[in-house]
Formats: sequence, C-alpha cells, structure tokens
Amino acid sequence: MNQTNTDARQAIMQSIRVHLAESARVAPAHAETIFVETESVNVSSDGDLSPVEIFCVRLESVGGHCTVVHDEREAARALTQIISELQSRVPAKRIALSDAPLVSELARGLAVEELQICPPVSELFSYDVGVTMAQAAIAETGTLVLESEKERHRLVSLLPPVHVAIIRSDDICLTIGDALKQLRGDEKEKMSRAITFITGPSRTADIELTLTVGVHGPKELYVIIVDA
Repeated sequence: MNQTNTDARQAIMQSIRVHLAESARVAPAHAETIFVETESVNVSSDGDLSPVEIFCVRLESVGGHCTVVHDEREAARALTQIISELQSRVPAKRIALSDAPLVSELARGLAVEELQICPPVSELFSYDVGVTMAQAAIAETGTLVLESEKERHRLVSLLPPVHVAIIRSDDICLTIGDALKQLRGDEKEKMSRAITFITGPSRTADIELTLTVGVHGPKELYVIIVDA
C-alpha cells in the first residue's frame, strides 16, 4: 500500500470516528423526540394541522430545523440568524449558493468571507454551508424535494456539512404523490432526470444499527419556509 492510499485510509477512518462520536451525542435525544412528535401528529386528520405545520413537526422529529417567515425580507433575516448561530460554534465562513435568483438575493447581506454561486465540484468540499431552494416538500415525512432542472443545486445541497433550504409554503404537499404531481405540472411535462429527496440530516446505520450522522451528506439541515 503506497503512502497516498495510507493517508486516504487514515483520513476516512478519522472522519468515521468523529461522526460516530457526534452520533453518540445526538442520537438518544432524537430517538425520543421522534417517538413523541410523530405520535402526536395524524396526517389523515380533519385538517387540525396545515401541511406547513405537519412538515415542520416531521422535519424536526428527524433532527432538522424549521423556520416559518411571512415574506422575503423576513427570510433574509432568518438566513442571517442561522449563519450567525452557526458561526458561534462551527466554521461558517464560506457559503456556496445555488443559481436560484432568490437565493442570491437573500444571501446578499451575509457577513461571511466568501459567497459563491455553484462553485466547482472540486472546491465544494471546502465550503461550510450550502444554500438552495427546494421545489417541493412532503409534509407527512418532512421531506424536501429538489428538482435538478429548476436550478443547479444538487451538489450544493449534498457536499457542504450544513444545508439551508428555502421553500415557499405553496410548494409543501401532504403526500409524495401530491408532490410528484405538482412537479409534473398541469401539462404533464417531462420531469427532471434527477430528483433529490432529503429527509433531515444525512444518517447512516451499520449492520449493528450504530447511527452515524453526516457521513454521506450534511449533518445539519435548516429549512426556511416563506409563507407569504
């Protein structure tokens, strides 16, 4: 085994050790939250909760964070607050943006070292936060739906350790069937070749059911819902 392979193996093992330690810290609390919160929501009820409310409960039950705002100005303030809170505990100096115009508009006032729209893939691993839109969401599972033909956001949402997604309340559907129908549109147009479903931070479990957070994707997920 040459030196390059040895260094790569050591880097991978160190990453696994770090994420296992993080999982041990957060997994018990999340497990309890999932049981309590999902038991309290019945998505087939008579409309006691809106799709937005159901989505927030489901997302938070799997470790995500949800903020509801009423216009784009509030959305910009919410994004600034998220980045500020992150900077108090983790690096959040380099921000990668998708090419959605609204994302650039909301991020314009961020006090960070670098804001870059769709950085090269080779550099994305060095960014601290990725900010994108989401084209739909599924309330009953707290899932974001990102459609590749709408904006360049797929790797921006997957490679940085923190993902911030922005979605309009009208795009939150109750079920996956409703979400896919919405993406097709009234004309039954051809859907994107790549559709990404995101339910909370990245989680991986090995054969012994040891939960690891953030190995195959972001370990933190924040969603800003614009309920205009």
